[in-house]
Amino acid sequence: LMKEIDHDRLEMVQFHQSYSYDDFVRGYRPNPAKAGSFILQNGVFYDFCHKAIRNPDREYVFVIDEINRGNLSQIFGELLMLIEADKRGPEFAIPLAYRNEDEPPFFVPANLYLIGLMNVADRSLAMVDYALRRRFVFISLRPQYESVLFRRWLLERSMNTDLVELIIERMTKLNVQIREDPSLGENYEIGHSFFLPKGDNFAGLHKDWYRGVVRTEIVPLLKEYWFDNPKKVEEAEKRLLA
Repeated sequence: LMKEIDHDRLEMVQFHQSYSYDDFVRGYRPNPAKAGSFILQNGVFYDFCHKAIRNPDREYVFVIDEINRGNLSQIFGELLMLIEADKRGPEFAIPLAYRNEDEPPFFVPANLYLIGLMNVADRSLAMVDYALRRRFVFISLRPQYESVLFRRWLLERSMNTDLVELIIERMTKLNVQIREDPSLGENYEIGHSFFLPKGDNFAGLHKDWYRGVVRTEIVPLLKEYWFDNPKKVEEAEKRLLA
C-alpha cells in the first residue's frame, strides 16, 4: 500500500482478551503526577489517526494481529461506524465516549488503511461478528510452497537445491492430504514460515535441520489435527522423513 518501507507510517498491535477501548482509542489512566487522580490518555489508534490527518497526501497503515482474539465490539466502540470506507473524513466526525471539554469530534481519515490478521483454523477463537465483518474485505492467505518466489528466496540464501525441492515436495503433498480431509480443510494447511530460518545464509542447513523441524514443529501440530487417529500421524511423519 505504501510502496516503500516507512516505519513512521506503519503501526501494529496485537489484540487479546485484556485489550480494551482504553488501550485502542482512549481512556482514563492513573495520574503519575497526582496520587488518587486520573488523566485522559489517548490510545494507539487515536494517535495514529491524528498522525495520518496531519499528512493527508500520504498513506498510513495500521495492522491488527490476532484481531479475533479481542472483544471487538468493546475495543472499537463507536469507531465501528468510523472505519467504514464511506464514513471517512471530517463530515462523519462524532464525539468520542471520553473527550476533553471543547474538543472537536473525532474521525478516521481516508488515507488510513486498517488491516486485520486472523487465524481461522484456531477453534478456540471467536469468529468476527457480521457488524465488523462487513467493514473489511476478506483475503485468504494460503501456503505458497510451489511459488517461484518461495523457491527463489531460499536459493538466493544459498540453501541446498535438493533440500529446497524436498521441502516443497513433502509439504505440498502433506497439505493436499490436509485440504482433502473432511475434518480439516484448506484453513488447516501448514504454512511455509516453518521453513524460513533466521539469517541470510542457509548454506549450512542440511537434511538434519529439515528433520528437526518436522519432528519438533510439524508432527506435534499433526498430533493436534489428528488427535483421534495416531496411525495417520505416524504415516504422515514417515512420508515427511522418508
